[in-house]
Amino acid sequence: MALIDTLGTGLSALESFTTGLDSVANDIANINTTAFKGSSTNFADTFPGTGVQVAGVSTNYSQGSLTSTGINTNLGISGNGYFIVQDPTTTAQYATRDGTFSFNSAGYLVNGEGYEVMGLTGGTSSSAPTTLGPIKQGIPPTGTQLQSVSISTSGNVVETYSDGTQATTNQVLLQGFANPSQLTSEGENLFGSLVAAGPLTTALSAANAPGASGLGTVQAGMLEQSNVNLTQEFADMITMQRAFEANSRLVTVSDTILQDVISLKQP
Repeated sequence: MALIDTLGTGLSALESFTTGLDSVANDIANINTTAFKGSSTNFADTFPGTGVQVAGVSTNYSQGSLTSTGINTNLGISGNGYFIVQDPTTTAQYATRDGTFSFNSAGYLVNGEGYEVMGLTGGTSSSAPTTLGPIKQGIPPTGTQLQSVSISTSGNVVETYSDGTQATTNQVLLQGFANPSQLTSEGENLFGSLVAAGPLTTALSAANAPGASGLGTVQAGMLEQSNVNLTQEFADMITMQRAFEANSRLVTVSDTILQDVISLKQP
């Protein structure tokens, strides 16, 4: 191997392991981020085999643990699927596992950014919700007031009124994806590129009810935690740090030898 190749090999390793360390740092920084999915960096040799490159950064989509919050509009997903939320201004839709939801002043169930949770709506005490749209509190029967709202494992939003009557006014729906690795992070715990990820249904419908068609169930009063394994992240950090230091030494030695070669040619 030529000396200049040795220098290039070392530099390629420094660049690649920097990317790996960035990935580890991001995972550790998000250890307490709701429903955050950790990632790992994959490496490959370069053509014609003199160096290393980043083959890709893969996301771990496994289930994070569910933790109780005591807030009945906080929703965790036990199993497969994502909530679909919609920007009320642009109608752009995003997938998320972060169920930090609450009802806003207009009665819509929204996330922290004010994006509306999608599902079936329009239900009354005598009819089930069938209209696809943002989840919104129903109108209480004449002479009554809304007392409480509960959400079942199947996503049914049940309203209880001051006269003791109840109505299932909405149903939170979930969407599954054939290839979730194609989802792109948009920040704020949101994922875009839904079409590229292969949604299991072309549009949300009753088939997207939690617990149906392989989808997970909804757990009210709970939130999914980050799935980052801190022990594994520290182990990966130490491994890449040592590899970085070794290749840094390789670059330093190569540079020193090159300087010696140049000195031999000087009069």
